[in-house]
Amino acid sequence: MSIEIIGFGSAQAEKCVTNADLAKAVDTNDAWIQERTGIKQRYFSVSKNTSDLASEAALMAIQDAKIDPKVIDLILVATITPDGMMPSTASLVQAKCGLNAQNCLSYDINAACTGFIVAMQNAQAMLEAGYIKNALVIGAETLSKILDFNDRTTSVLFGDGAGAIIMRKSSTKQMLHYTRSEGDVHGTLTSDGLALNPDMKYDQVSSHYLRMQGQAVFRFAVRAIEDVIINVLTQTKLEINQIDWIVPHQANRRIIEYVANKMNIDLTKFYLNLDQYGNTSSASIPIALSEMKTKGLLKEDMRVICVGFGAGLTWGGSYFES
Repeated sequence: MSIEIIGFGSAQAEKCVTNADLAKAVDTNDAWIQERTGIKQRYFSVSKNTSDLASEAALMAIQDAKIDPKVIDLILVATITPDGMMPSTASLVQAKCGLNAQNCLSYDINAACTGFIVAMQNAQAMLEAGYIKNALVIGAETLSKILDFNDRTTSVLFGDGAGAIIMRKSSTKQMLHYTRSEGDVHGTLTSDGLALNPDMKYDQVSSHYLRMQGQAVFRFAVRAIEDVIINVLTQTKLEINQIDWIVPHQANRRIIEYVANKMNIDLTKFYLNLDQYGNTSSASIPIALSEMKTKGLLKEDMRVICVGFGAGLTWGGSYFES
């Protein structure tokens, strides 16, 4: 069964933080950051939590799709920075957007930076099974709240934001996915949760800060992107020159350049906006898609491959026709 995307939306956090701004708090500078990552700025949230950004992106996608919000019967939010342990961010989005409480299911997905791809795959499976008719799929993060600003290797990379799409059945558009994971026994990319408390004390100490082994992540990302592109092309029986856009997770420009060179793919085929937003984890791909739609870069019948990779370790890709 064919699936199409009928609406795109995004939300930007309030505070623009340039590399020069970061250099006031972190032992770094603009040249160092740009040379190693390609990032010039990012946005940090001042008062908007993950569900707030997700709701803004959702409402924009609904407006773009020109549909009655009441027909949405599934809300999926991919995030690693939820508002809290419960309720789910998706449930908060449902409440804040006033979406139909009678016929709608909402839940979160945590597959780190691959989360949006996995959420799309979940939505397609439920659409094809006939459980739902219209899915709201969101990637949303407020990563600034898990950054250790004593660690210049991670704190300069990430930003906050949200992106959303509306998916439904189609008679003509093709969509497919390829997702994989492997248990990260080496702690390549982690963020701790709450500590156990067997002594029933109130002085629990745990660190929720993001930690990353940079070189290991780089090697994994290169392998993951190549694996996704090869497998998606195999499934679609297309050649790379028949693909109009590759929309990668916006992690690091050097990673994308390395893959493009290794696979002999023109770098201009990759849509990149990480210089403006940094790494927004599960939000990066839908933010990019929304921006492409706004700029008129997503035209009718274009063939697009989205590629995600992140903690878990997880990686995956989605192919769709615009």
